[in-house]
Amino acid sequence: MNIASWLHSTARAKPDTPAIFLGTRPIATYGEFLRRVRARAAGMSLSHGLQPGDRVAVFLKNIPEYLELFYAVWWAGAIIVPVNHKLHPREVAWIVENAGARLLFSEDGATGSETPLPEGCREIAVGSPEWTALEEQGDGTEAPAEVTGEDTAWLFYSSGTTGRPKGVMLTHDNLRTASLAYALDVDQIAGDQATIYAAPISHGAGIYNFVFVRAGGGHVFPVSRGFNPEEIADLSRHFGQTVMFAAPTMVKRLVEWSKTSGYRGDGIRTIVYGGGPMYAADIEEALQLFGPRFVQIYGQAESPMTITSLRREIIADRTHPDHSERRASVGQAMASIEMRIAGDGGPPREGEPGEILVRGPTVMKGYWNNPEASARTLANGWLHTGDVGRIDGDGFLTLTDRSKDVIISGGTNIYPREVEEVLARHPAVLEVSVVGAPSSEWGEDVVAFVVSRPGATCAPVELETWCRREIASFKKPKRYVFCDELPKNSYGKVLKTELRARLAKTDEAS
Repeated sequence: MNIASWLHSTARAKPDTPAIFLGTRPIATYGEFLRRVRARAAGMSLSHGLQPGDRVAVFLKNIPEYLELFYAVWWAGAIIVPVNHKLHPREVAWIVENAGARLLFSEDGATGSETPLPEGCREIAVGSPEWTALEEQGDGTEAPAEVTGEDTAWLFYSSGTTGRPKGVMLTHDNLRTASLAYALDVDQIAGDQATIYAAPISHGAGIYNFVFVRAGGGHVFPVSRGFNPEEIADLSRHFGQTVMFAAPTMVKRLVEWSKTSGYRGDGIRTIVYGGGPMYAADIEEALQLFGPRFVQIYGQAESPMTITSLRREIIADRTHPDHSERRASVGQAMASIEMRIAGDGGPPREGEPGEILVRGPTVMKGYWNNPEASARTLANGWLHTGDVGRIDGDGFLTLTDRSKDVIISGGTNIYPREVEEVLARHPAVLEVSVVGAPSSEWGEDVVAFVVSRPGATCAPVELETWCRREIASFKKPKRYVFCDELPKNSYGKVLKTELRARLAKTDEAS
């Protein structure tokens, strides 16, 4: 079943119900939402030859047209490729080429001006005459294209440790089951609720659109197109019963602003947080200000938003003898998921750490055009997450480490190898190793340890300029540490644990 059928059903039942808002201004009812989706699907098919199974990339910040594009692509039976709006145009061009995208929608239509897009891909600027023409091809088909549950709907590019991202194939069944898991394990949904897209719709916030479409709820796009605490408070007061997904750093910013403004969460029903660690002191302060409005989830691109949940009543409970340990966990497996810990030589005993393995109908179909990586990650029918954790006797999972050294800054994954490869190309750099350092603002900061070539020097500002030309701004190191050599083991592998320890000692001394 095509996931776009949920919009079809809701629009027929509630055509006059407001669906999409820009700030507090309604810009489409569900009936209008559906009409635009059908027309744009027809325009893409008739004017650009879009066929079922084709890929359409979207490189936009959070704007209402993003949601319309989601459903127009699915209505045509094609595959959406949401691209992180923070990426460098070169990175976007690589994703477009790897996905074989037929169309790319962007804000200014100039993504391909710096790095040419592959032949056969047409870039269209939202709001341009070519964009407007998409609605002038007729009303489109009455029902969405027929697809199977195993057909790919969402192609999400998640960076990998090899320096190149991998395309995670999420099927229509994956998305539908993930949505049902939300209703069972995260929060109850009703038509009087509105979701605020304060986090990127290309990521987890976008995955949560389905339950609100199905329930006939509101979809609110902040005018700022991002996260502004005062704007979030104003929107929540206006709509009431608002729900949003937020990285822990966003929650912390909202709390800090609320402490000085006197805001106490009026209008907010639920904040679902995930994508990075929430420190105990931060969630305690958030609870004291806002009360039991928080739910934590744990997932990854290969099973997005769906591995575990820590319910609001457990987060808020101070009476249970293990309440501190439970609040420090990421919760219990969601209803659709089987989860276990893999040991080195067999099943680990209760509470012992190991790699987290997951299986269930929310787990990806595989990686796009990468059967070798798919086989490794989905070995023996289990998703090998690469994360390390332990499960207690009550089934609560606590993350103890992240393999592959991924850095989570502001809720976004940053992979050190990718940054290292860019810095290693600088002519003055002999060796480099990138690690994450704790940050009260962002969760983690990117820190680069650099060994200069003999006789060469390079200042941080020079490396900053070098990185700006090659990678997205959010991936650039916040700090450079110059050293004579990198610590290594007997096999020549850089000891990143030692580098992190050096940072910790330096921070303590400062």
